[in-house]
Amino acid sequence: MHYVPSISRYSSMIYNYSGRSGLKLPAISLGLWHNFGHVDSFANAREMVLAAFDAGITHFDLANNYGPPPGSAEENFGKIISGDLKHYRDEIVISTKAGYKMWDGPYGDWGSRKYLLSSLDQSLKRMGVEYVDIFYSHRPDPETPLEETMGALAHAIRQGKAFYAGISNYKPDQTADAAKILRQLGTPCVIHQPKYSMFERWVENGLLDVLDKEGIGLIAFSPLAQGLLTDRYLKGIPEGSRASKAHGFLKKQDITPEKLQQIEKLNELAAKRGQTLAQMAIAWLLKDKRVTSVLIGASSVQQLLSNLKALEKLDFTSFELDEIENILKM
Repeated sequence: MHYVPSISRYSSMIYNYSGRSGLKLPAISLGLWHNFGHVDSFANAREMVLAAFDAGITHFDLANNYGPPPGSAEENFGKIISGDLKHYRDEIVISTKAGYKMWDGPYGDWGSRKYLLSSLDQSLKRMGVEYVDIFYSHRPDPETPLEETMGALAHAIRQGKAFYAGISNYKPDQTADAAKILRQLGTPCVIHQPKYSMFERWVENGLLDVLDKEGIGLIAFSPLAQGLLTDRYLKGIPEGSRASKAHGFLKKQDITPEKLQQIEKLNELAAKRGQTLAQMAIAWLLKDKRVTSVLIGASSVQQLLSNLKALEKLDFTSFELDEIENILKM
């Protein structure tokens, strides 16, 4: 059946500027880290991408190594963007990254100019697009000069293969240095993608302040702590969950009795707010205006649409915020 997007797709989504750039991103973006590889159902992946676009999600986040196998998420997304979404490329922000191991040998990992630019060319071929909107350095390289890594991002922009430069997993001081270099090159950094959730708050120790000062947006990945900040693990580890999969990043040993107690109390508070725990966890991130977007994953359209309802209640009372802090300190 020929896909026709919803005519009301922009009516309910919130769009925020990424830092002081002119780029707007949806408050909730869709990440293709999990459930979009060749080991997964392509029909389900396609259904989720199209449902996301219908709901106003214009930003789809990838990386060269997403799968498994590595590269397969980009290949699958490429089929969707060249098929159903072929006529809507200018309404879509595609991001990809390079920085983790993608191929064997000395040129398939970290942050050299050789690796980043070669990887971007491969990503463009896999997706069948002429450019990506955001190209990230996926992680800092301790053995490559930062000037070289940032210079590669700037070169990709000058080539027209990327529109904006981004960084991911950079510490506060590294972020400030990267921002300075990119600004001097005339291709300012517009976005930083760190892991950020109620259970992972390192960005509050300096990074948020650096981003605010430099005018860089923040897009949080793993906002639900790989599914821990949902009601999915309240009664153990269900079949098909991330913790049950051999190729996942969430391990069974991460789900401790102490963590389960926190999840249970957070779930009770979310219920009092009229939200699911996942919806509250997303809203909790978006309460900070320095957060441009929250990057969610999904395993089904139902889960995706449920998480989007977080936008219906973004406000917190001071009591609720204090209660969350008390629970997280348990």
